[in-house]
Amino acid sequence: MNIDRVAANGPVVAIVSRPYVAKSFARVLMQVSRQIVGVLVALLTAIVMLAKPVSAQAASAVQTAWRLLDYVAVDYPEAVKAGQVISPTEYAEMTEFSASARERIAGLTSSSAKGDLVRRATALESLIASKAPADAVGTAARGIAADLIAAYPVPLAPAVPPDFARGQTLFNQNCASCHGMKGDGKGPKSVGLDPPPIAFIDEARARERSTFAFFQVLEQGIDGTSMVSFADRPPQDRWDLALYAGTFAFPASKVAEGERIWKRDAALRGGINMEKLVGMTPAALAADIGEARADAVIAYLRRNPSVVIPEVAGTLALARARLNEAVTAFARGDRRGATNLALSAYLDGFEPVEPMLSARDNALMVRIEGAMGALRAAIAGGRPATTVRDQARTLDTLFGEAETVLAPEQASGASSFFGAFTILLREGLEALLIVVAMLAFLRKAERRDMIPYVHGGWVAALLAGAATWAVATYAVEISGASRELTEGFGSVFAALVLLWVGIWMHGKSNADTWQRYIREKLTTALNARSAWFLFGLSFVVVYREVFETILFYAAIWTGGNGSAVLAGAGAAVAVLAVIAWVMLRYSRTLPIGKFFAYSSALMALLAVVLIGKGFSALQEAGWLPVNPLPGFPRVGILGFYPTTEGITAQAVMIVLLVFGFGLNHRSAGKAAAA
Repeated sequence: MNIDRVAANGPVVAIVSRPYVAKSFARVLMQVSRQIVGVLVALLTAIVMLAKPVSAQAASAVQTAWRLLDYVAVDYPEAVKAGQVISPTEYAEMTEFSASARERIAGLTSSSAKGDLVRRATALESLIASKAPADAVGTAARGIAADLIAAYPVPLAPAVPPDFARGQTLFNQNCASCHGMKGDGKGPKSVGLDPPPIAFIDEARARERSTFAFFQVLEQGIDGTSMVSFADRPPQDRWDLALYAGTFAFPASKVAEGERIWKRDAALRGGINMEKLVGMTPAALAADIGEARADAVIAYLRRNPSVVIPEVAGTLALARARLNEAVTAFARGDRRGATNLALSAYLDGFEPVEPMLSARDNALMVRIEGAMGALRAAIAGGRPATTVRDQARTLDTLFGEAETVLAPEQASGASSFFGAFTILLREGLEALLIVVAMLAFLRKAERRDMIPYVHGGWVAALLAGAATWAVATYAVEISGASRELTEGFGSVFAALVLLWVGIWMHGKSNADTWQRYIREKLTTALNARSAWFLFGLSFVVVYREVFETILFYAAIWTGGNGSAVLAGAGAAVAVLAVIAWVMLRYSRTLPIGKFFAYSSALMALLAVVLIGKGFSALQEAGWLPVNPLPGFPRVGILGFYPTTEGITAQAVMIVLLVFGFGLNHRSAGKAAAA
């Protein structure tokens, strides 16, 4: 492949389809009399038939003219120097290409900008004919190219960030034979080619090329050279290739410095989005921040293009892409592939922004989660393709609402305080109730020697949660599936333990039974193994909440008002401390029977809640099927998620608790009778 010669920037504006306009116009005209409609429909049909080729031809002419102008801007210095022609061949190309660009602009449809573009293109020809300085020619050519794209817009940026690794693979497979594995233009097939393949390692030329320029060449090819069009390849492949081809002159050794500059310069980050990244030349960036800094930043960004997209937009764009792929896979009969893609849309696309969305609009988050579950259920159940497509469209609309909610903004101090307060109170209350119940039990049993194990468990959970967050933030990425599985299995484990603990405590709610247990078993039952069991239970119930809470806080922190967030967290800690103090103090004055009766009821309730939450998390991770039950409300605080699997799990847990409590009553009755 012989990629060549283009570089400029310009805005992206979607092209409005003329057939669409014609059809819309036709619908309006149908309100007129039937006689006139017949004539106008025939006329509109002719317009529609003509609009398609005209639109396609116009886009092609714009792209070709843009590429020719970019070629002139980049290569004119190789044709003329100090008013003298230094390469007759190059100079002849400059003359030919500038004339060809003017002709194509003149052939475009009328617009308010066309006359000025033609005039400036003619002036460019005069500059070249008079052998004007390279700066003057380059400035004129780039200005015309930029305004041409503005007047006759064509897509300038990819829908999703280019993939550097895939671009490298595609380059090695399709381009290295001519351009060389190192981009030096010395591939095995380069021998005898005229003109020779471009050497991408040429720094001077590379600084004048944009990624969009490479993309244009890949799409159209270069007449009279061995560079053929790759228009038959998917657009994303061409973007991947274009990005990779633009990295050879900016080596990996500069990436670290570029990353440092990018992360420290907020103004730079705010000024470069995906359109800017693929449309600007390194030379243009150098004019703003200096050549050395620009080279480093380009080396970093072209290898990591996703960093220019805000996390919210990037992940939701990925979610949309996966949903489209899932619908396509389902339509061709690949149900398993569609299921995996729909799951990826949630775990890799939506789940990373779920904490932030929950903090700002929990109702919308719930609607999206429900719609995602319904989509996966429809795919798994083999529903009609139209149903799956409609559900995907609904999700796309919901993602649009989420993007609006998650748009960067400076949150108010009150909203930051309230969000931090409610999140910590909600996430911490479940764990607090279990830990306090264990502490109260040990005090009632006069086994204070076991209390340090409980404290050690929750302290270790806090440290482990902080360490997990640090690793996920600075070392490796912890996937959405891993987070959901951690919560899911942790919840199920805790629920099963609480099932046993609740039934056991209920059995000791009779004072005589408790005194007999004290005399016979307590001194031996709470041994070293029991101590570590208490440590493990304390660790699990706290750890499952810690990491999730940190994710929510990280989301709230991005809205600013760090002091309000810390104040909200402090207020929540104070409330939780008061709850713990009241529970411990009140438990001391309770008769032993009532203490175990109340504690067993609390353990039973938490077991039902946690089994529901655990099943929901495992469903979101794709480990369990999802069969939604429309019409049932979702009550997150009770772990009630309206799916067949979740409700069944909670029902089974309730049956087991009732059965266990019933056995306790029967045993107590027999003991009383005896």
